Amino acid sequence: MFGVIIAVAGLRSQTRWGRRFVDDFLQEKYSRQILFEGIGLGGQERLLGASAVVAGCGAIGAAAANLLVRAGVGRVRIVDRDFVEPSNLQRQTLFDESDAREALPKAVAAERKLRPINSSVSIEGLVADINPRNVGELLNNFDVILDGTDNFETRFLINDFAVKRGEPWIYAAAVASYGLMMTVQPGKSACLACLLEGTEAISGMEDTCDTVGVVGPIVNLVASLEVADAMKLLSGNHEALHGRLISCDVWTGHFQSVHVDRNPDCRCCCRHDFSYLEGQAQPHITMCGRDSVQIHEHNRALDLGALQQRLSRTATDIRQNDFLLRFRVAPYEMTVFCDGRAIVKGTTDAAVARSLYARYIGA
Repeated sequence: MFGVIIAVAGLRSQTRWGRRFVDDFLQEKYSRQILFEGIGLGGQERLLGASAVVAGCGAIGAAAANLLVRAGVGRVRIVDRDFVEPSNLQRQTLFDESDAREALPKAVAAERKLRPINSSVSIEGLVADINPRNVGELLNNFDVILDGTDNFETRFLINDFAVKRGEPWIYAAAVASYGLMMTVQPGKSACLACLLEGTEAISGMEDTCDTVGVVGPIVNLVASLEVADAMKLLSGNHEALHGRLISCDVWTGHFQSVHVDRNPDCRCCCRHDFSYLEGQAQPHITMCGRDSVQIHEHNRALDLGALQQRLSRTATDIRQNDFLLRFRVAPYEMTVFCDGRAIVKGTTDAAVARSLYARYIGA
């Protein structure tokens, strides 16, 4: 784990009513943001005293972390389990070719890039896989949680955690040219389970960036919308929150904003059944042979023909019959069954297996 707290020499860090003064140095740095009526001097002081955690540092997470640090959010934590690869550079704006050559953990590379951007912000990059056992340690005691994850299993876990603790979090996702964003305020708005569980209203949940691709403009747009809502929360402008699900497609030009009602029978925010937080909803994972991990999904039916079509542009050596589909994404081999079960060959690391399942099979 890596962390850094940097202070500018001579910078006054006085406090008044729990907030830091904006001195001459900081007033110049944030002058254009302070001029914006929605924030002003008081809002900037609140941002300097606020904290945010970005869960996942892929394309959306990297862009969101960059915006938060530049805006002067006083404490920013970035949590990610993955490392930088050449295929990331097309859209993950904090990283460069040297990060990919060194295979640096994304959280580490992000922290290093962000340090010289704003020395008045505390920046901490943690290399970790968010799961029910460590979610409290990683995400607790922050004013807002921002979604930068790449799978719905982790999003539902964050949703359970945030709703149980009554803390706001912002859902954000993008694939191909399409993106979604919604701010969850527990007790006031619908949660992610209200939106997605028990419905087929949101299409394309099985599509991933590794199967249908993604263009950079959509991730930057979604990250900007996500951070805009975070800034409203952190600057004390809660009345500016629209509380709507925003969907957008930068290729077709389709933009939509809809109100999402709370589900009165929602598993999470109404019945307080926090199954993801309690580890009951996660796929069961077992070791399978000397170099394989088996993932047991919960009551999931897969269309192997449709999956083969999605994988045809990414995977190699794809073979399918009526019972299973097998393919390679070097150096791994995956075998997927109709009931959602999968065997990942080439690793004994459960986190790696879960990541590969999310990337290639989807939600």
